[in-house]
Amino acid sequence: MALEDAKRQVDLAFTRGEPRGPAHENTFGGATSFLRRRYTKDLDAVDVAVTGVPFDQAVTNRPGARFGPRAIRDASTLQPYDPPYGWGFDPLSEFTVIDYGDMAFDYAQVADFPAALEAHIAGIIAGGAGAITLGGDHFITLPILRAMAAKHGPLSLIHFDAHSDTWIDDDMGRIDHGTFLYKAVRQGLVDPARSVQIGIRTENPDTLGFHIIDARTCHERGPGWVAQQVHDVVGTHPAYLTFDIDCLDPAFAPGTGTPVWGGLANWQAAAILRDLAGVNLVGGDVVEVSPPYDTTGATAVAGAHVAMEILALYCWTRRK
Repeated sequence: MALEDAKRQVDLAFTRGEPRGPAHENTFGGATSFLRRRYTKDLDAVDVAVTGVPFDQAVTNRPGARFGPRAIRDASTLQPYDPPYGWGFDPLSEFTVIDYGDMAFDYAQVADFPAALEAHIAGIIAGGAGAITLGGDHFITLPILRAMAAKHGPLSLIHFDAHSDTWIDDDMGRIDHGTFLYKAVRQGLVDPARSVQIGIRTENPDTLGFHIIDARTCHERGPGWVAQQVHDVVGTHPAYLTFDIDCLDPAFAPGTGTPVWGGLANWQAAAILRDLAGVNLVGGDVVEVSPPYDTTGATAVAGAHVAMEILALYCWTRRK
């Protein structure tokens, strides 16, 4: 890059004029917005708003996912140099994607958090943009689903995780990342018969009717087979994709609160996500990235790639 060009490529998170297109800045400098997109609260003519939710007060084991959005943004700075591999198009050039910043909340008023997050996502949707969220622990998906279902009705859920998160919890006021999906089903936000859980490898006998493809089956049948099962179950029904980073084996994603061995490799997750092209995705999130437990940054790198794939999936069916 010529010196004069380099001078113009300064902190695109603030100075970007054209909202679309790649970014060629030093990855080690500048403001680390997600994929070097513009930081803004203006949703006018925006296709996708990426927002962070730095909340981890619902964990059952190790906290730290409150630092996930910041780490994922930092890890994403290398990605906007080129289109995502294998998609055949560049979401950043064809769609207006912004970094909507992090949701603000009072960490000492935990009981107020769910309603505040639901309103935060509902505001993005009302502004005409799709919402992709960087977590945060997995509880955040429940208020997001409430906002999504208010527009689309009961959703298909494509759920990557080591845990089912359907443990029985009839106290709807409890804030727990391990029971969010039980509540989502009981509240009519998700249709289990049209939903798939991928990578599960912890015991929970009450499946609530979800189609489960456990980690061993993923290994034995392969990514193409897994993706086809999802297409068969979900069809064209409005779908939400939530990716708990502990779906990946701890060898690939040690920075998470409740790691479980035997999980998916990065290449398996990448191939499954790519082969999901065509699902009617209305939103998605990546959660449980906990940087304090990974000095290498590999977990955040994986989280950033997952978020990019969710973005590509969302844009795929909206191409003109």
